[in-house]
Amino acid sequence: MIGLFTRIYVLVIVAVSLAALIYVYASPPPSLQMTRDGVPFFTPPVAHPETGEPLDLGELIRNYKGE
Repeated sequence: MIGLFTRIYVLVIVAVSLAALIYVYASPPPSLQMTRDGVPFFTPPVAHPETGEPLDLGELIRNYKGE
């Protein structure tokens, strides 16, 4: 009897997880979208090409675009 409840619980968790992933993929929240330059909002810092210091990717793109 306990094995049946465990299997049902696991199936429910898997179904909820898949539904959440499909929802986020189908209509991503604004926090997962991109800027006008095509940079995702949650991008980790990148290394500056000359000095190696961490830079915001958007700042690096604006520098190369001449803005």
